[in-house]
Amino acid sequence: MPQSSPRPDRPTLAEYRAIAQPPEVRARRSAEHWVADLYLRDLSPYVSRPLVRLGLSANAVTYVMILTGWAAAGALLIPGIAGAVVGVVLGQLQMLLDCSDGEVARWRNTFSPVGTFLDKIAHYTTESLIPIALGVRAAGGLGDLDGHYGWTTLGALLAVVILLNKALNDFVHVSRTFSGLPRVADSAETAAPRPGLVARLRRIARFVPFHRLYHSVEMTLLVLVAAVVDVVAGSAWGGLAGTRTLLVVLLPLSVLAVVGHFVTILASSRLRA
Repeated sequence: MPQSSPRPDRPTLAEYRAIAQPPEVRARRSAEHWVADLYLRDLSPYVSRPLVRLGLSANAVTYVMILTGWAAAGALLIPGIAGAVVGVVLGQLQMLLDCSDGEVARWRNTFSPVGTFLDKIAHYTTESLIPIALGVRAAGGLGDLDGHYGWTTLGALLAVVILLNKALNDFVHVSRTFSGLPRVADSAETAAPRPGLVARLRRIARFVPFHRLYHSVEMTLLVLVAAVVDVVAGSAWGGLAGTRTLLVVLLPLSVLAVVGHFVTILASSRLRA
């Protein structure tokens, strides 16, 4: 691991941002989630800078991020709107910590494969546990699973499809490495499919970006909306009309997202020298 370069003991916010939030990081195609652009990057230095002063490493912050994501999924097991609200808050907190661990790493100039590995663990596990929790909610909760295993099965299937969709990007890097090719550039030009039918369909899909629904932030927000619908709809569909409808809609859309992602990768230059 590289040695940390000298830094001011008590940097000003401007000094800290210049190193922890360089423009080239936020300019990467897949670097920022929309909530990070909207407000979390404005808040994250107020979290990561104190963590630096406390002596926490970037990996330590990532461990906390992992636990926060798991807690967000676990909160969804609490019935009703209360559990959904807690899930949303924890989902936002996980993204705030996701911003913060990278800032700590850049400030300390400490980067390693361990950090990347832990970040993958955080997102893969959280974004598979949330649909499983959604399936349990649709079944009526942990205390009412008997006779409702169809809903938990749908939640588990959704989790598998989401994992596959996330893994496709990693498959690209693995395939290039095994073929002796350099790491592919993280740019819109590289990811874009060659001119043709796939490129046209991809442009159309931008107007209905349902493939973005499967991040922990979006999923917890959708669960909250569904919980509100459950209350408004009353006893319809076992008092879970919103939650069950959400699960039924998300599963086929996730399959469509995987197929589109797969075809787009093959039609792009990402697997070519």
